[in-house]
Amino acid sequence: MATIHVDGQSYEVDGADNLLHACLSLGLDIPYFCWHPAMGSVGACRQCIVRQYKDSDDDRGMLVMSCMTPAADGTRIDIEDEEARAFRASVVEWLMINHPHDCPVCEEGGHCHLQDMTVMTGHDRRRYRFRKRTRRNQYLGPFIAHEMNRCITCYRCVRFYNDYAGGKDLGAFGSKDNIYFGRHEEGTLESRFAGNLTEVCPTGVFTDQSHSDHYTRKWDLQFAPGICHQCAMGCNISPGERYGEIRRIENRYHGDLNGYFLCDLGRFGYGYVNRTDRPRVPEWQASPDDPPAELQVDAALARIGDALLHARRVIGIGSPRASLESNHQLRELVGADNFSTGIGALEQDCLRRMNDLNRSCGLPIPTLREVEEHDAVLVLGEDPMESAARLGLAIRQAITAPPAERAAKLGVPAWNAEAMKTLAQDHRQPLFIAYPAATELDEIARPRLSLAPEEIARLGFAVAHAIDPAAPDVRDLADGLREQAGDIAQSLMNADRPLVVSGGSLMSPAVLDAAGNIARALARRASRGGLVFIRREVNSTGVSLMDGQPLDWALDELSSGQADAVVILENDLYRRLPDTRVDAALDRSEVTVVIDHQRTRTLERATFSLPAATFAEADGTLVSLEGRAQRFFQVFEPTYMRPEARIHESWRWLHALSNRQSRADSGEITLDQVTGACARAFADLAPIVEAAPDSGYRVEGLRLAREPHRYSGRTSMRANQNVSEPRSPQDPDTAFAFSMEGYSGFQQPRQQVPFAWAPGWNSPQAWNKFTDEVGGHLRGGDPGIRLLNPQPGRYEYAGNIPDAFRADGEGCQALVLPRLFGGEETSALAEPIRQRMERPVLLLSETDAKGLGAELGGLVTVTGDHACVTLPARVQPDWPAGLVGLPAGSVSAGLNGSRVTLSAGPGATPSPGEEVRP
Repeated sequence: MATIHVDGQSYEVDGADNLLHACLSLGLDIPYFCWHPAMGSVGACRQCIVRQYKDSDDDRGMLVMSCMTPAADGTRIDIEDEEARAFRASVVEWLMINHPHDCPVCEEGGHCHLQDMTVMTGHDRRRYRFRKRTRRNQYLGPFIAHEMNRCITCYRCVRFYNDYAGGKDLGAFGSKDNIYFGRHEEGTLESRFAGNLTEVCPTGVFTDQSHSDHYTRKWDLQFAPGICHQCAMGCNISPGERYGEIRRIENRYHGDLNGYFLCDLGRFGYGYVNRTDRPRVPEWQASPDDPPAELQVDAALARIGDALLHARRVIGIGSPRASLESNHQLRELVGADNFSTGIGALEQDCLRRMNDLNRSCGLPIPTLREVEEHDAVLVLGEDPMESAARLGLAIRQAITAPPAERAAKLGVPAWNAEAMKTLAQDHRQPLFIAYPAATELDEIARPRLSLAPEEIARLGFAVAHAIDPAAPDVRDLADGLREQAGDIAQSLMNADRPLVVSGGSLMSPAVLDAAGNIARALARRASRGGLVFIRREVNSTGVSLMDGQPLDWALDELSSGQADAVVILENDLYRRLPDTRVDAALDRSEVTVVIDHQRTRTLERATFSLPAATFAEADGTLVSLEGRAQRFFQVFEPTYMRPEARIHESWRWLHALSNRQSRADSGEITLDQVTGACARAFADLAPIVEAAPDSGYRVEGLRLAREPHRYSGRTSMRANQNVSEPRSPQDPDTAFAFSMEGYSGFQQPRQQVPFAWAPGWNSPQAWNKFTDEVGGHLRGGDPGIRLLNPQPGRYEYAGNIPDAFRADGEGCQALVLPRLFGGEETSALAEPIRQRMERPVLLLSETDAKGLGAELGGLVTVTGDHACVTLPARVQPDWPAGLVGLPAGSVSAGLNGSRVTLSAGPGATPSPGEEVRP
């Protein structure tokens, strides 16, 4: 710690910080542009000037950049010094010389760091009267809009895009006062994290293109704390709504998880919420040939309740994209013995194995913040950039981190970005990847080991044995792989904090057990390592902690006639298992009830359908891949702008149906009640009631505001329909108010912050006001509670070492590979994501492609049990022979690991009922 003196006041700060960081952490306002909490200091803008004095006797001092000056013990500075204030005002004036006067039409207006800093410096007059420099803007893809005339040359964009996120197609061109930030030619930005430019840029150069089509000022958006539903990472988001539509998603700061950044899937994948073809009222279809008829709520509940009451046996199929509360209410409706998780048998086995290994291997699951601190990483059978992109970004930070010891010896502080970048230019922490397909992390890794799942598992078992001879050995391992296993083991043992990353993408229990053996071997060496397993969907971890049968069991019960009715919760079964299996089950079902918010193929087969709420219209609890239970909150009431809609949370529909079954009064149920019931039903989920404050939580006696205090139009939102404006919706489920009346300040610490705003801070940099220190943790505590923690007890090494994989020439093994854009069910319906998707292809080895005559990328038909798909072939030189890689979203996940045959061209004819996808 160090004592610094600011404007005559003494403060205790962390002496390792720079003065700007220290002062902002103290709540003192200093304007800045080029500095960013996650990227350090470069001293490019000179906006953070303060006066520094040598000692208490120095009455003259000198002007210094606070971002480039250490907060050393005894430092004395004046922020309010007249010369420093004048200098800061002149810097803004210089930066604004070519900046257009377009705040009223700029999409960053009211959300702009440049506006905040201009006001903070007191600059309010334009003296420049000459022709301004103008630029030609570029098309940068469906996510990002470009307006170079607004640039103030802070270099934040290229520092984030190139240095932090590893992008290569955005650069700074020119020199002096003629700098252009863009691509060498127009085209879509390639990075999976390009959307962060909208918040990293302090002006309106890079803005949200998906927001432009239905633009609304930040102060006219209604927010709620949300959790990204597009993968299992659990990143925190702030969705903004206006007129019953989600208009944009912004990053919601979480000190342990996403920090300041989101991936593009989470930021732009919300479009399915706004689709016009969504089910909005209950529907009934008397027969497959009849068009669906709309029903009122009471009539729908009566008919469904009566049908289920007269059924011999009702099966409930849950979903890993639905909340814990909804899955629990389904289980309550059908009974514990009739509940299925809605997950395929192989995937469910892998999920439960991951849960067991996370508890028993002795290594904890690191947070994303902790992942960045690991100094050696082994990725076994996963591609984090495709299956959990935000984790991939954290791994990148761990591998490219500058050598801390060398920096300390040279006296280079960690916040000096350019100096640290120079130190790190040839430095890489060891990263090993065993995965059949090329990954984005390959460029910073040791040569990737392109292996079949069985060989990846054998490699992992060999690594564990090399670390701890008590672990089982792989006796017939090839000499080359054994040597590589020894190198990996040595690097992990030499590391201070090794990390093992694996997951269920390859659907291989053997790969998971191999990762568990490595983790246990490291734990026995008293390692401070970590173990991360990647799950596929937002609530895969949570649903796997509930006692439920796999989807295969549910379909078998229906197909065999053991059950004659089914209730399906937010799940498209055709994406999980082959069409013939799903059709056989639904054909035998006399009553099929589907609750969903999208018109899926499964919903089209429904006897009755009920319109479910999306994440933006519902409250609920999810469990991320690190075992963190987190609550997401309703952003808006869907019936307020669309009174004809009958959209409700799935758990409310299911509660109403349960009451119909028991012939009890419908009664109201609240989120607190259903969350408490879920927690009591499962010992593993008991802590979820502590994941967020209950509905009685208040700050200074006030509810929490969903709307900024400048929110306009509250009394004329529906004036075009009726000049008598209805009362604002009332929320009995949470502590939030559907209005701007309520607490929205930062003075009182709180976990759940819908939007970041503080006086003078309208931009995303306002998050600094809510943290214990800049870049630290929320002062009210980071949201969520951990459910999966290492437990004491004896762990026996797994010994199920698979036989070596050999291509037999009689077919191939199918691998369904994750893909960020298009592989997730709901975001694939969002138009910007659809535009960003790459054309699906299947991966083949050179040997297999030549055998088919498809080495030049011709069409190849893959045929398996109940499945047939035709796609263009792509030859990957190091792809293992005997495997075929299929992109997620193009085939059902149930094809993963199965045996298939290949034929050139689209000539193969599927059997009746086979799954055929383009």
